[in-house]
Amino acid sequence: MELFDVYSLFDITPVRGEDCYVWDNEGNKYLDLYGGHAVISVGHSHPHYVDRINSQLQKIGFYSNSVENPMQQELADKLGQLCGMDDYQLFLCNSGAEANENALKLASFHTGRKKILAFERGFHGRTSGAVAITDNEKIIAPFNAGHEVEIVPWEDIEAVEKSVASKGVAAVIIEGIQGIGGIYVPSPDFLMALQKLCRDTGTLLILDEIQSGYGRSGKFFAFQYADIEPDMVTMAKGMGNGFPIGGVLVAPHIKPSKGLLGTTFGGNYLACAAGLAVLEIMQDENLIANVNKSEKYLLSKLRKSIDIKDIRGVGLMLAIEGYEKIAGIRQELLFKSYIFTGVSGTYTMRLLPPMTLNESHIDCFISSLEAAVDSG
Repeated sequence: MELFDVYSLFDITPVRGEDCYVWDNEGNKYLDLYGGHAVISVGHSHPHYVDRINSQLQKIGFYSNSVENPMQQELADKLGQLCGMDDYQLFLCNSGAEANENALKLASFHTGRKKILAFERGFHGRTSGAVAITDNEKIIAPFNAGHEVEIVPWEDIEAVEKSVASKGVAAVIIEGIQGIGGIYVPSPDFLMALQKLCRDTGTLLILDEIQSGYGRSGKFFAFQYADIEPDMVTMAKGMGNGFPIGGVLVAPHIKPSKGLLGTTFGGNYLACAAGLAVLEIMQDENLIANVNKSEKYLLSKLRKSIDIKDIRGVGLMLAIEGYEKIAGIRQELLFKSYIFTGVSGTYTMRLLPPMTLNESHIDCFISSLEAAVDSG
């Protein structure tokens, strides 16, 4: 049987990881500044993370959500403590797309409305509703195109006001920081104006923090740079450091009922063990403070190193937009300097490293980047 060939792959086979590094099957050591799409939050194969999952697996790995699993409440308590949103409710699922799908469904249940408002360049996943609100026609099948969706220009508050005025919009969804779209950060003023419009029209506000959440922005969630309280927050990626887990934080005014949402694997024992390990490591190693420290050092080095058109983002979710096409520079970094980076479009490199990034990692990247630019 052949694999269904839908991925463009580098000819690299990672076989081991440790902190900010991975090794391939030929023994080459790579500095990982991409974290597998922002997934690796607390470093590859952190000993506490490995021990947490391994010890749980020795007891029980899975049973369905038809029985009690106290680890789910333990995870909710720890998450509420660290993110400062302990009055919210937690629904556990398996991925970012599934988190967004459930948030959209819950918004529609709560408001009795169908339409969803999203923003240009946004990416929210590849399941039916999530892909329908993603601003990329190439990945929207005719089956997905039947959803009632409007995509408006980025930070265009007048366009939002016009759309929600009819009170027919169930929810507005926006990324805490646009990831695949190129690392664009919504301003606090825009988010506050957006929340006011939503509240005035009975529209729910969903913050998609799937890439930007879990400390990557320098706060637990990126929206916390603004004085807002979203109706729902979706999360995944860094939540499990590689183990599949997602979640929706639901404001207290949205009430649950039996059977309203459901999932077979969401919140299973191993996922909870992974999720708890991530939160424990973040707290014990003060990783959000390290994100802010590393951001400051990285930006100071970048601005002195190469000719850059723009640097966007906050924390360790950054875009470097240059004047040269980025493909050649990334190839040079990957195959000569052994450094993984991300991309968005033709001229923009994305950096999404583990939150354990330190000055020595940054120094290595800067010197390698300078060499790659010079050789190009």
